[in-house]
Amino acid sequence: MSQARLSVFVFLSALLIWAPLHSAWNLPPRGDLPVHTFSIVAFDPETKSLGIAVASKYLAVGSAVPWAKAGVGAVATQSYVNVTLGASGLDLLKSGNNAKTTLDSLLKEDKGRDWRQVGIVDAQGEVAAFTGPRCVAWAGSKQAKNVTAQGNLLTGPEVIDAMIVAYEKTKGTLPSRLFAALDAGDQAGGDKRGKQSAAILIVREKGGPNGLGDRAVDLRVDDHAQPVAELGRLLKLQGIPIR
Repeated sequence: MSQARLSVFVFLSALLIWAPLHSAWNLPPRGDLPVHTFSIVAFDPETKSLGIAVASKYLAVGSAVPWAKAGVGAVATQSYVNVTLGASGLDLLKSGNNAKTTLDSLLKEDKGRDWRQVGIVDAQGEVAAFTGPRCVAWAGSKQAKNVTAQGNLLTGPEVIDAMIVAYEKTKGTLPSRLFAALDAGDQAGGDKRGKQSAAILIVREKGGPNGLGDRAVDLRVDDHAQPVAELGRLLKLQGIPIR
């Protein structure tokens, strides 16, 4: 057998072996982009606001991770991101499922769940989170009353710990508290690859401009050397106090 034919034979054999293994190991579809990030999802029982803050070494993280609907819930979907989990999660919550049953349903239908990370808060403040066993270390989550923080490819668990502590200690409105948590996670190390983008989304009934819609705050920093600091500047421009 010639060298060229041998090479083709080896390649085809490897491909035949890889295809079933890819399915058996439940790997994400080839071409999936990993949105390694840290986020925090929360509910404010006083104003009934729901919100998400997120940062990452990823271009325009706000276009992929945060999903929220006033009176329904909020979902952060990340790691080897499946953005359909955001819309599907909100549909399940709107249908009367709580955070846990919504998460269970989403994971049951997602063949790439071992690579996913999801954080959910429903409109009653119940929280649920999942970190797939194949998420890149450090990866994990932490919950407190009405809030869940999660991240993957982080410098360590101290990132998530700092976020929860900052959220609980900070006084003020939901966007102020979420930003404080995001800033604390960033200062604790954040994404081990570095920094690029950040976003914050806050929803509440009639919270949009002129009392229309529900998007009270929807700010994104898509590409910046210090995205969290820049997000803070934008919040100040909107009249939101930050520490």
